[in-house]
Amino acid sequence: MSVSPPLPLLKRISPGLWVGLVWFAAALGPLVKYVLMPPRREYSLSYPRQGLDPLSAKLLLAIAFALVLTGCVLLRRRTSLGYGLLLAGTVASTLAWRQDEIPPAQYLGVDVALCYVAATRPRRSSLNAAAAALATLPCYVLLRQGLGIQDSGVIPEPYIALTVVIGWLVGNSLRQSQLHTEELHAQAAAQAVTAERLRIAREMHDTVAHSIGIIALQAGAAARVIETQPDKAREAMRAVEKTGRETLSGLRRMLGALRQADRDADREPDPAADEAADEARKPAPLHPSAGLADVERLATTTTAAGVRVEVWWQGRRRPLPADIDLAAFRIVQESVTNVVRHSGADSCQVTIGYGEDELTIEVRDRGKGTCADAEHDTGYGLIGMRERITLLHGHFTAGPGRGGGFLVAARLPLPAATATATTRAIETKAGAAAG
Repeated sequence: MSVSPPLPLLKRISPGLWVGLVWFAAALGPLVKYVLMPPRREYSLSYPRQGLDPLSAKLLLAIAFALVLTGCVLLRRRTSLGYGLLLAGTVASTLAWRQDEIPPAQYLGVDVALCYVAATRPRRSSLNAAAAALATLPCYVLLRQGLGIQDSGVIPEPYIALTVVIGWLVGNSLRQSQLHTEELHAQAAAQAVTAERLRIAREMHDTVAHSIGIIALQAGAAARVIETQPDKAREAMRAVEKTGRETLSGLRRMLGALRQADRDADREPDPAADEAADEARKPAPLHPSAGLADVERLATTTTAAGVRVEVWWQGRRRPLPADIDLAAFRIVQESVTNVVRHSGADSCQVTIGYGEDELTIEVRDRGKGTCADAEHDTGYGLIGMRERITLLHGHFTAGPGRGGGFLVAARLPLPAATATATTRAIETKAGAAAG
């Protein structure tokens, strides 16, 4: 199980802590400077030294601190309540100092909280939070007049309102960016599912088309010799039964996998349950070891069905990457299937060449089938082969051969890592033998 990397330190800090740091820094700074420190020549009209002398002012300031602290703790779990307590604490702190206006520095904590609300909550909720922050400014003006607090003539409300708007815009931009990222991830996941289903469809087509071709040949042979050679007819029908059962079993596994994927897409995600049941749900592939190693078995099966397949190997055989190995086998399989179904030939030749930097495949027959016949009849045979080669940056041709018949040729580039690994293995074995 992979372990996700830890978040950066700044992202590990909770939003309530960020809000608390900003708000308490703005609240404690004037308290230390103008009240706790020894008197200086400088003074502040907004924070007079005697402003906190009454017991009611001290009690109100303590209530403000408690409200803000509680709001910071609840900001993540109960955002609306925490945000409301933060606004109430800001107003209470301003009343404790008997200030004529809410200090802009004190409102920065509200702006940070609003930015978090806009980044994590739906737009309607964030707009309501911004409206509450803006409405608090004129409401305090009315409250100030009712309490008889004198006006200093400074009007900071427009500037504070501007910081509120900026805080909401920053948070909303973060949310839009997050939603866009999630949408891109969803699209990538949908594209991956589509690509996987197309791959499964190609695998099913290749396997089923080959099996149906073998069944048709065996059934035709059984029909021809059922009266003269009943034993061989019975053997051919057993081969038909075996091939049909294997094909149906593979189809059931694939359809079960697709239906399970649809059910998983409809239910709520549960990562723990998904991880626990991953191995149990994983269907067995149609051919677990499909690759060039199965070409000989493919040739034997097709020869037994009535079309002789000669396999020629050129170059030094070596392990290939799984995708190239599977694609090469499917090309041979589909080409042999087309020979069986369309060419009318009684034999074909498969040549597989291992080069230093590419793998070559040729399937040649002497029949009368054409490229158009094969493509129109199978629908996706040649198209599927071409897609496989294109995805692996190879070259594919299919058409009438020079001496007649039909020729399918493909060249697949081999990664440099494959050749390098092989060379190193040979050198290692040679060194071991020399030692």
